[in-house]
Parts: sequence; C-alpha cells; structure tokens
Amino acid sequence: MNRSLSGDANPRPLIGISMGDPLGIGPEVIVKALADPELRNRARYVVYGMHDVLELVADQAELNRFWWREPYDRPPRVSTGVLVADFDDLQCTAINGLRGPDETAGHASFRFFQQAVGHLRRAAIDALVTGPICKESWQLARHRFKGHTELLRHEFKTRRVNMLFVAGDLRVALASDHIPLFELRNRFTIGLVHQPIDLLDRALREWFGIERPHIGVLGLNPHAGEGGLIGDEEQRVIEPALTMARNVGIHVTGPLSPDTAFTPEVASGFDGLVALYHDQALIPIKMHAFHQAVNVTLGLPVVRTSPDHGTAFDLAGKNRAHPGSMTAAIGLAIDLATTHRRQRSSSASAVP
Repeated sequence: MNRSLSGDANPRPLIGISMGDPLGIGPEVIVKALADPELRNRARYVVYGMHDVLELVADQAELNRFWWREPYDRPPRVSTGVLVADFDDLQCTAINGLRGPDETAGHASFRFFQQAVGHLRRAAIDALVTGPICKESWQLARHRFKGHTELLRHEFKTRRVNMLFVAGDLRVALASDHIPLFELRNRFTIGLVHQPIDLLDRALREWFGIERPHIGVLGLNPHAGEGGLIGDEEQRVIEPALTMARNVGIHVTGPLSPDTAFTPEVASGFDGLVALYHDQALIPIKMHAFHQAVNVTLGLPVVRTSPDHGTAFDLAGKNRAHPGSMTAAIGLAIDLATTHRRQRSSSASAVP
C-alpha cells in the first residue's frame, strides 16, 4: 500500500476521525461505517484511537480488518485507505462488561481529540469527524474543557460558534443549545438571534457552495407571536436581528410560525433554517432522520462534523449500535471539505 505524505495534490480529502469514548459506541459505529468500501473509496482516513479496541468491535461485528496502524505521534501519511493513529500507550477496557463515566476513558478520548485538533490546525487533515464523548468522564479526568466545542473554540481562538444540524436537505442552526428553557428568556437578545443567521449564511456559501442562500428564522412563540398577541419577542428581538442581517446583504425571511416551518412545503423554500432553542430544532430533525442527522460546528475556519448521538453506554459492547449517523457525518465531512477546498482554490486563483 502506498503511504505517501498527504497533501492538496491528492484529489480525495484526508478525513480525521477521533474515536470518542472507548467505552461507548464510537469505536463500533466508526468500524461499521468505514467497513463500507464505497465510503472508503471517497476519501482517505486517519482514525485517532486505540487499535485494540477497534479490532475488538470488528471481531464482534464479524468484519475483516481494513486498516493499518502506526504510532499516533507520527505525521499522518495516507495516500489511500484507513490509518489508525494508535495510542498504544493507553489502557482502557471495560471491566466485567461495566460501561459508564470513567476517568481513564475520559483521558483517552481527550487525547484522541487533542491530537486530531492539532493536525486539523496544521492542515494535515482536511476535516474532522468526532466520535461521541462522555463529558462527565472528561471532568473525572480533570480536563478543563467541557467538551469538543469548547476546546475547538479555544484552539481556533473564535468566540462565535453555533450548532448546525444537517439531515439530507434539511439544515437547521441553533440560536441556543443546552440552555434550560426558563433560562432562555434571560439570554434572548438580538445578538443571540443574529449570530446563527450570520454564521449559517457564511457556511452555506463557503462549505455548501450556495451562492445566494435563503435563510428562514423561526419565531419563539406559538404562531410567531400573532403580531404581539402571544408574546412580543418577535417584534422586540427577532425582527431587529433580521433587519441587521438584511443590512449586510443576507437573504433572510421570518419570523416563521414554528409549527409549520418544518413541513416540506415551507422548509423546501429555504437553504437553511434558524431555530431558537434546542428542542424546537431537534424534535423535528430526529423525527425526519433519526439515524442520518449530523452535527456541524459553525464559526470555525475548519470543517468539523459529528454524529447526532451520544456514547450510548447501554448499547456498547453488544454489536447493536446503528452506524447511520456516523456514516452521514463522514460523508458530509467529505462533501464540505471538498467544497471548502474548491472555494479556497478559486479565491486564490482570483487574486492577481
């Protein structure tokens, strides 16, 4: 197998995948997803994790090994196929089949991700797909970052990030994410609404290749407030945020009635939607495509995707995890990295 140094000359992007918590379903869904030869042929891969764990789940799933391993501290050299950047200095196995928050597993998943982010920053990989972690395990391991997004925000020195969920043609950015519903009222500002509109518009142009995206913004209240009869947040907060967006050339419509915004007739008229709180977006997305939804981080100068599920400790080690969301996350990372690379090449060639 030819293992020349990866670079832009190779037409297939190099996708990094951090394994996530070794006690969760991350290793299983990664192996099951990449076992598909068609997906492997679309890109080149480096999986940051533990070879022994991946081999174990492959045996449980009765899948032949399709990767080779090298120590994690070497530069990723992949011209074709799947390289496992092996953290063979770590030990983390489920004791007596018990799985859950664990300090050792938390330290392992942090190190996988930290190494992958370092390669992403140096453009040694074209995009990063993150397997699910247990935030409690990171805390037990005394890591100061709560999760993936916080570390990414720190490493890339960006203050503005938002979550985008992609399920086929449905793209929904969140204005707020893991905020208690009653607390949202205290944080509901014009800036909170404007930021995801701005970041989504930029991502649709640069990553999805949509020259003039049309964004729809949901209302907060039933029927988008009924002209102030059922709450005035649409008038006080959302409409001024839409005006700010339009003033900088963003094509945006709203506020939309939340109970009809996700119907095919309405949603198909937009390139992306902005929802205002977590379940306003996640309930329809998971109803629409439970095993195909992908999380994308907006606001970064790089592509990062992840499956829309957690560690699922109750399923881990039983060969029952569905790889659909991981497969979709890898496929979307390939698409976005390819478009992003093409956009950068076009911009560079346009400079006199």
